[in-house]
Amino acid sequence: MEQCENCRLKHREKAEYTDLIVRLNKIEGQVRGIRNMVEQERYCADILTQVSAVQSALNSFNKVLLANHVRTCVADDIRDGRDEAVDELCGLLQKLMK
Repeated sequence: MEQCENCRLKHREKAEYTDLIVRLNKIEGQVRGIRNMVEQERYCADILTQVSAVQSALNSFNKVLLANHVRTCVADDIRDGRDEAVDELCGLLQKLMK
């Protein structure tokens, strides 16, 4: 795993980690499928339908990750007196909702 000096880390329980990785593997496969469709010169509407499915899968991934983030990281930060976690969450929500 690539590390950076200023990165915050988050340990995930095995079930959460596995769920996220399975979701990402499916999304990765869907994106490869779209690439293959473009290479095979498939009909635009068919490709767009698959792109929509990937967007939906990414939205579902975000919902799961965001819920876990709020239940763990944000809640822990608030309990520890790090009230700026609320501002960080608000900024994150603005980015996700554009």
